[in-house]
Amino acid sequence: MNKFDVIVIGAGTSGLMAAIAAAEDGSQVLLLEKNKRIGKKLLLTGGGRCNVTNSRSPEEIIAHIPGNGKFLYSAFSQYDNQDIIQFFESNGTALKEEDHGRMFPVTDRSQTIVETLHEKLKELSVTLYTEAPVKKILRNENQIIGVALEKQKIYAPCVIIATGGKTYPSTGSTGDGYRFADKLGHSIEPLYPTESPIRSEESFIKKKTLQGISLRDVQLSVLNQKGKAIVSHQMDLLFTHFGISGPAALRCSSFVNQALKKNPGQAVQLSLDIFPESSEKKLFAELQKKIQAEPEKQLKNSFRQLLPERLLEFLLEKNQLDELKGRQVTDQQLSDFISEMKDFRITANGTFPLEKSFVTGGGISLKEVQPKTMESKRMQGLFFCGEVLDINGYTGGYNITAALVTGHNAGKHAAEMAEYMRYVIDDY
Repeated sequence: MNKFDVIVIGAGTSGLMAAIAAAEDGSQVLLLEKNKRIGKKLLLTGGGRCNVTNSRSPEEIIAHIPGNGKFLYSAFSQYDNQDIIQFFESNGTALKEEDHGRMFPVTDRSQTIVETLHEKLKELSVTLYTEAPVKKILRNENQIIGVALEKQKIYAPCVIIATGGKTYPSTGSTGDGYRFADKLGHSIEPLYPTESPIRSEESFIKKKTLQGISLRDVQLSVLNQKGKAIVSHQMDLLFTHFGISGPAALRCSSFVNQALKKNPGQAVQLSLDIFPESSEKKLFAELQKKIQAEPEKQLKNSFRQLLPERLLEFLLEKNQLDELKGRQVTDQQLSDFISEMKDFRITANGTFPLEKSFVTGGGISLKEVQPKTMESKRMQGLFFCGEVLDINGYTGGYNITAALVTGHNAGKHAAEMAEYMRYVIDDY
């Protein structure tokens, strides 16, 4: 009979770490991957460089995981981002820190991270089956007993589901884990795209008026029905042919989707502050000084250093200032123009779909998962980790950190349980 202590389904970020942690704790581990290669999605992260974690404090990291980050406090108390850094560096992979605490391999290659994890699997004698899709998770009443592949059954008292979400389906993230969990009695919170470019049907978007314009360090806010900011992010932004992208848009996207869900059929208002570090009063004084210095100049020439040319022309035209000279502009007109730059409204009609987004929101309900061990509250011997859980964070190493932390804890606790439960499958 084919027996193991722990079976891990999915050789992505969380599954690789789960298999390693379980093996380090002394378990005989089987890692199953339906692709030909392991870590397929991990290879794509960080633009192919792999932003493997973030150096900030655990509290800051959790704050950057808006999708149920608080669930991770118990997990972080056992294994955190500093442990992740130590893991890679102690296994021969030097990391370097970049802006906002982002940690990358010194080689700037995602392949380095995957190879490190793969070498660790071999060192710990983890059994790896690739091209091995799981058809069913086996159970005996309320106890996990193994998995069924296409042509064989493999037994173990503990199974870890690490199958990822539904983004980048070409990497194998096709929602298998949700189906397994559902059949085993778990609730699945509705899935939605996060860290996704935002679509807009504004006329200036459709006409591609601002397409390709990139803005540095601006503030984008998602507004509620009363015009109050739900969330704001000060980062870079890019106008595209479909709407907006860039870090600020990606970070606001999950809130756009949640607002659309809350008010079906109603578009969501975004507010763009192009100069978040300057007050309207300060901007008024600066622009008035420019006008007074050259009153005969047209505004588009006086203000040419203020904004990218096409954006400046668009905003001047929108405020009927495009043909005016400085001396012709009233204080009220100048104030209105500044208000437009500080509160440029963009209507959001949605985001890219799940398969074209970076991260899956929603997933296995955390009410049914033990936060310390990642074990199911409904099925003994069943564990979860990574993106299959209803946890999602911003880009910047936060999602990978959550995946590695939950993977490590799931693997460690599955190994501990397997040590006491091997007898459960003796009759199967």
